[in-house]
Amino acid sequence: MSKPANPDRDLQVDNMILNEVQLLLSEKRTALSTMRNGIAVFAFPLSVLSILIATSRWYQLREVMQWRVPWLLLNLGLIGLGIYLIARAFQWIHHYARLIDGFKRKPSKLANLLD
Repeated sequence: MSKPANPDRDLQVDNMILNEVQLLLSEKRTALSTMRNGIAVFAFPLSVLSILIATSRWYQLREVMQWRVPWLLLNLGLIGLGIYLIARAFQWIHHYARLIDGFKRKPSKLANLLD
């Protein structure tokens, strides 16, 4: 005959799973904030460009050529950084979602709560 399951052990396992899921959700929230920052970094050069276009009638391009090349390099760097942060955040979000789905598939009382 089999022994009855230990309710204290089941409670400890459920608490451990719940703590792990909470940790994964906090990591997912961090990835979302990374994505938010990536969008802001990506949008900054575009807003500066729109200001420069709007004020272009007040200066001659030949007179400010020494500022255009560093500005262009800086903007390309910021756009690249923004794209990297957004892409990396998507990878992290999908990774954490897969890990949470793994906890949902485990037979547990918490699996019903996670759905």
